[in-house]
Amino acid sequence: METIEWNDFEKVELRVGTIKKVDDFPEAKVPAYLLWIDFGHEIGLLKSSAQITDRYDHQALLGKQIIAVVNFPPKQIGPKKSECLVTGFYRDDGVVLAVPDQDVPNGSKLG
Repeated sequence: METIEWNDFEKVELRVGTIKKVDDFPEAKVPAYLLWIDFGHEIGLLKSSAQITDRYDHQALLGKQIIAVVNFPPKQIGPKKSECLVTGFYRDDGVVLAVPDQDVPNGSKLG
């Protein structure tokens, strides 16, 4: 495992947001949803392509708070731009989202 310095970790903006809208994303090469996530007034609403269709349906995602990296440059995925990276843990049966265990204000920074 490679070690990093504290200032490397400080550069990563891991923030909490609430999923406001979920759409199927058939143009993605791997099955995915297009998520609209509210990160509060400072950051606003960002889109993310998330390969989480194996474990989650639309209803399970709406209103769910997630943790995402918000300071990567946008990434073009098919015809859409993914503006943040939703975090999760890989399992044999799909990705399990990284989430706070209690509600926190949108935009709160993990630190």
